[in-house]
Amino acid sequence: MTNKKMKAIPSSEITPYEVYLNRRKFIGRVGKLALAATIAPGSLAGCEFSEEVAAATLAGTSGVGLQQDDLTPFEDVTSYNNFYEFGVGKEDPARNVGDFPQGPWTVRIDGECENPGEFGIEDLMARFPSEERIYRLRCVEAWSMVIPWQGFQLKDLLEWVQPTSRAKYVEFRTLNDPAQMPGLRSRVLEWPYREGLRMDEALNPLTLMATGLYGQTLPGQNGAPIRLVVPWKYGFKSIKSIVQIRLLEDMPRTSWNMSAANEYGFYANVNPEVDHPRWSQARERRLGELRRRPTLPFNGYADEVASLYAGMDLRRWF
Repeated sequence: MTNKKMKAIPSSEITPYEVYLNRRKFIGRVGKLALAATIAPGSLAGCEFSEEVAAATLAGTSGVGLQQDDLTPFEDVTSYNNFYEFGVGKEDPARNVGDFPQGPWTVRIDGECENPGEFGIEDLMARFPSEERIYRLRCVEAWSMVIPWQGFQLKDLLEWVQPTSRAKYVEFRTLNDPAQMPGLRSRVLEWPYREGLRMDEALNPLTLMATGLYGQTLPGQNGAPIRLVVPWKYGFKSIKSIVQIRLLEDMPRTSWNMSAANEYGFYANVNPEVDHPRWSQARERRLGELRRRPTLPFNGYADEVASLYAGMDLRRWF
C-alpha cells in the first residue's frame, strides 16, 4: 500500500476525544496504584469486575512507572479501540465484533525453534498460568489507557519452544477471516495484520501474552482470545487475535511500517521527542480524563527497557 492510500484515513476522521467522552459516563476514581505492590497470581481470574478488585496493583516488578495512575474505566477500555479488522472508527470494533471468535482457536509456532507446533488456546492457558499486571497502553494518536491485564509472559512461551541460535526476531500474525472480520474487506492495510519484536524485546519480563482484562475473558474488540501487550511501545505493536508466531533470523515486515514507513517504524518505542508526521507525541490524554499530561519516555518503563536500546539513535530507529 502506498502512503497516498494510507492518508485516505486522515487524523481528522479519528473520533474527537471530547465528542467521545461526552457520550460516556465518567466512572470516577477506582483507587490509587502503589508502586512495587503485589497481588497473588490468579486472584482476579474468573471474578466479576469491581472497583475494589480494580485497585489491585502490578505483580512481579518494581518501579514500573505507574506512579499514581488511576485505572481507565472498563467501559472505555472495551468501547474505544483500534482494531481495523472490525472497522477504522474507534467504536466500530465493539459494534461489529459480534460473538467473535467462533470455534476452536489455535496458535501456530514455527520458524527457528526446536519445538514447533500448533497449540490450542486452552492448552497454552493451562501450561502457562495467568498472572495480573497493570500496564499503560499508549496509542500513537496521543491517547492512553491504564488496564489490568491477565496473561503470561511471552518469555515463558518462547523458552518452551526453544529458539535456535539463529532466532533474532519474533513475528506475529492476526487471524485473516473476512467472514468474522468485516474490516478485512477494506484495503486500508495489507492483510493479515502482522507485527514483530527483536528477540531481546520479546524475552523482556514486561512483554505479556494477554488472555483477559479486569478479571474477565478478553473481549473480542480487545483482541480475544490472545494478544500481545508491549507496554513501552505504541499500541499498534500489541497485535491482537494472534494465530501465528514465527521465530526468524531476519527482521520481519510489519503492517504499519509496510503501509507508511515514514510514519511507523519497526521499533515504535514511546518517545515524546519524536513526533508523528501529523501530530505531536509530547503529550497524551488518558481516557476518562479531560486534561493532557506529558508523555513519558518508553511510556514510563525506561528503568526496565532503556538498556535494550543503548547506543541506538532513537530518532532514526523510531
